[in-house]
Amino acid sequence: MNYEDILVRYGEMALKGKNRGMFEAQLIRNIKRALDAYPAVEVEKAYGRMYISLNGAPYSEVEPKIKKIFGITSFSPTKRLNSFELETIQEAALSVMRDVSPAPMTFKVETNRSNKRFPHRSMEMNNLIGGYVLRNMPGLKVDVRKPEVLLKVEIRNEGTFISCLDIPAFGGLPVGTSGKAMLLLSGGIDSPVAGWLTMKRGVRIEGIHFESPPFTSERARQKVVDLAGIVSQYGTGEMRVHMVPFTKIQTEIRQKCPEHYLITIMRRCMVRIAERIAKKRKALAIATGESLGQVASQTMESMNTINHVTNMPIIRPLVTMDKSEIVKIATEIGTYETSILPFEDCCTIFVPKSPVTRPNPEKAEKFEAELAELEALIEEAVQNTETIIASSRPKETETMDLF
Repeated sequence: MNYEDILVRYGEMALKGKNRGMFEAQLIRNIKRALDAYPAVEVEKAYGRMYISLNGAPYSEVEPKIKKIFGITSFSPTKRLNSFELETIQEAALSVMRDVSPAPMTFKVETNRSNKRFPHRSMEMNNLIGGYVLRNMPGLKVDVRKPEVLLKVEIRNEGTFISCLDIPAFGGLPVGTSGKAMLLLSGGIDSPVAGWLTMKRGVRIEGIHFESPPFTSERARQKVVDLAGIVSQYGTGEMRVHMVPFTKIQTEIRQKCPEHYLITIMRRCMVRIAERIAKKRKALAIATGESLGQVASQTMESMNTINHVTNMPIIRPLVTMDKSEIVKIATEIGTYETSILPFEDCCTIFVPKSPVTRPNPEKAEKFEAELAELEALIEEAVQNTETIIASSRPKETETMDLF
């Protein structure tokens, strides 16, 4: 069937009271941005929902893009009528049912009549539409408990809308309504999922990746850019990724600090750098892919020691998740296959044999005191950071200056 409209539903946004208009406006901007390849598409806001008029845009191409827009809980491809004539509604409902494939054996009609000027009540419309469909589709039966198809008819002030599909989306809040965070983005499984979950709460994210050439390769860098591009599909369609040169700092730490504290001090340096870039980019938080107890650097004591170098909030959306839960999300959002490509990043090339699992801030500070050039090296890394725009659209990745 050539659907003409899409009915968009949102849940949590409807509870925002006086601020709801701001959330709805951002969602409309995000929908238009996601569908910018189809300039004829229009978005119309009604109370508690939205309508997307396709105006010739192919539904099969638009559907997967709509699914990825945070703030939408579900949507339905819809036949829209400007008429409130009973016969016209019955004929349209029959047309929608005939287009269901494979042909169903049972169905149920559910009418919502918010237009109180319409002369027929909801229960009456269920009978009038259901009877008309039954008369014209021999073999079809009504099942009010477990129908194969739920035929929904909404009679609203702005028109009549008929649909029989309810497609779930990810919900959350529209990206752009909750500020900005800097995501510590590695090439692994966890951090892209952390970025996705942070975006789901309406946060715009920019990636920060630490690379250590010649120990890390160009393919490792491209892997991170590809991951950022995949995650960006759920936001604005592009993501800034700040590539931080980390070789000098990592080498200095390895030469002058105890081996079992290497990861802890390295992570503290990463957070220091991330905080400085965040302030320049007007971000309010740092997001990471840490999961409590997953590795030595992710114990409660490790997180506490790492936190000591910043007053900026650190968002850890994976903190309570098992690895299997993280892998499940990574598979669902499309990052898993890229994440498992065998290209090492700076977090895996200098892993000590026995990393400390219960570090404390005082010892970390003592060891860092041996790094006389640490402050200069951190500032040099920030100033030499390169920014790449990773895009969900092919062949649209570019490099730009950060400052």
